[in-house]
Amino acid sequence: MSVKVGDIAPDFTLPAQNGSTVSLGDFRGKQAVVLYFYPKDDTPGCTAESCAFRDQYEVFKTGGAEVIGVSGDSKESHQKFATKYNLPFILVSDKGDQLRKQYGATTAFGLIPGRVTYVIDKDGVVRLMFDSMFNFQGHVQEALKTLQQLTMK
Repeated sequence: MSVKVGDIAPDFTLPAQNGSTVSLGDFRGKQAVVLYFYPKDDTPGCTAESCAFRDQYEVFKTGGAEVIGVSGDSKESHQKFATKYNLPFILVSDKGDQLRKQYGATTAFGLIPGRVTYVIDKDGVVRLMFDSMFNFQGHVQEALKTLQQLTMK
């Protein structure tokens, strides 16, 4: 099953790179969440995408959103990745890709975990689902555009 625009985003509780646990429900009623699934820490495409989110992080925060990156890597791998590239946002470890499967975040070419970004408003409703393996900047641009539309309402 795949999460679509207009659906209530499935809640989750997963370990973050700093050792804490993060739940989507923690943000409900408070702020929007940009949830992006990526294949693997410290690979060229994932680094480009994560650094693009990093470079716009203050814009996301000003727009009322938190950014959360999700991959199957361990929290230790996430910690190294976040430190190496100065990533200021949360990275959560989805061991066994359970959350990825729950959201229906596809695989590319049937082999590689896909690159899918969701914008979830503060009421928990999915407002964007952007799926592109190679348009790294598009994930950030589409998420920012969707957040701007939400703040205009």
